[in-house]
Amino acid sequence: MILDTCALLWLAEGGRRLSKEARRRIESAPLVYISAITGFEIGIKYRKGKLVLPALPAEWLKAVVTRHDLTVIPLDESICVAATELPPVHQDPCDRFIIATAKAHGLAIVTADARFERYGIERIC
Repeated sequence: MILDTCALLWLAEGGRRLSKEARRRIESAPLVYISAITGFEIGIKYRKGKLVLPALPAEWLKAVVTRHDLTVIPLDESICVAATELPPVHQDPCDRFIIATAKAHGLAIVTADARFERYGIERIC
């Protein structure tokens, strides 16, 4: 499974905002992923003052990835192009990269955003 940026933020806060099902699946999964674009999204929100972190984004993200034993999936040209080819259900470019990554790797997405299901992928909410 791959975490949407909101799910990563909730996990980092202790997971209380994640559903019991999402927490159970995260805890039992052999691998949990995030997309590299999540770092970009967190950095942008931090710089705009929309996100408060206890450390700079790079330091914070590295600590969260290590603490929760997450695996970062890099963006490559196939995922970048696939993100542009998705139907226009979702306009957020970062979410489109996460969706394209999930589709390319056959992963479910942990997210509260119901629109993700319209891309034919499993949503864990």
